[in-house]
Amino acid sequence: MRIIAKLMTEIIFKQESFNIVGACMKVHRELGPGFLEAVYQEALEKEFFKQNIPFQRQPKLSLYYDGEKLKKFYIADFICYNSIILELKIAPFITNGSLLQLNNALKSSNQKLGILINFGSPSLTYKRIINPSV
Repeated sequence: MRIIAKLMTEIIFKQESFNIVGACMKVHRELGPGFLEAVYQEALEKEFFKQNIPFQRQPKLSLYYDGEKLKKFYIADFICYNSIILELKIAPFITNGSLLQLNNALKSSNQKLGILINFGSPSLTYKRIINPSV
């Protein structure tokens, strides 16, 4: 039973998540809230380079339905460490709709972790979403 409890409390991609959120916090401290999402994307790309965080900007992710690949695809803001979907928002707060969108992207693309970052509030907010089916 102790082994199961330990596995359930282990944080997946802990250091990677810490690095990503840290880079986002640096960008938010520098720019503050109020810019368009594209501005944060460009600034974050520069910060990822500075911090040696591996990433792809706006990759097309394949989507699947009932085990079959769909013609449509999902474009994430970033994939970091070849494993983590990063979605950026500029809203007063993180909405359920944004969380559902990221959750669906995780399930449909078979990725394990997503991080939703909100640059729109006075303090940077974020939420990690885990895909339990992977």
